[in-house]
Amino acid sequence: MRKEDINQRFGLDAGNDFYITAPAPCPYLAGRYERKVFSFLGGDKASIANSTLTRRGFRRSQNIIYIPACERCTACTAVRILADDFEPSKSRRRILRRNGDLVRRLRPAKATSDQFSVLRTYLDHRHADGGMAEMTVLDYAAMVEETAVDTMIVEYWLEQDGREQLLAAALTDRLEDGLSMVYSFFDPDHARRSLGQFMIMDHVTLARDLNLPHIYLGYWVKGSTKMDYKADFEPLEHLTKDGWKRSSV
Repeated sequence: MRKEDINQRFGLDAGNDFYITAPAPCPYLAGRYERKVFSFLGGDKASIANSTLTRRGFRRSQNIIYIPACERCTACTAVRILADDFEPSKSRRRILRRNGDLVRRLRPAKATSDQFSVLRTYLDHRHADGGMAEMTVLDYAAMVEETAVDTMIVEYWLEQDGREQLLAAALTDRLEDGLSMVYSFFDPDHARRSLGQFMIMDHVTLARDLNLPHIYLGYWVKGSTKMDYKADFEPLEHLTKDGWKRSSV
């Protein structure tokens, strides 16, 4: 695919430097192959580019921003929560009460040993055969710190009997129109807390406090059970060829 074709397909400026990857096995749908259009984020306008491209369906990883460009598959759909309209269900209100003892701390994009310890436990228990299974502390530091955009670590601490324990964290970008949850992880020993769902709901609260209308969750992948949880956070908008549309996925 030529650069001109890439720009035309995704509505990008002709002056941008975008590339496309070779086909690789899809991590979500067995027997399929994925390709991605990607570019690099850097310079004084990196945060502006991150906001603009995220609204167009892109996703960030370190200083790379990408979007699926598979030839015969459109299963990946960018989704975002409407913060002001979100109302937790009865079961999710129980999750919020269950985690009422946690303290949220906003940290700069700096890796810590506490974060990596929780991440390592999370990967070993939840994603032992995934693409990040062999992640080292240096890999984690690169994931967090190699960035030119407005990003932070949102930590969730349990303070009890004079002791503190980090239970969960999310690498989160602040955009012009919302928060983008780049990657989140939690201590699997506290499964009863449903920390993954709690972090999403708490980001809704944080977005409201910051007067930001959206929480970007990345891609919902039709047919992948790993991504089914995203469809439950209504009201949800998903990106179509005609723009963002509010509906159930």
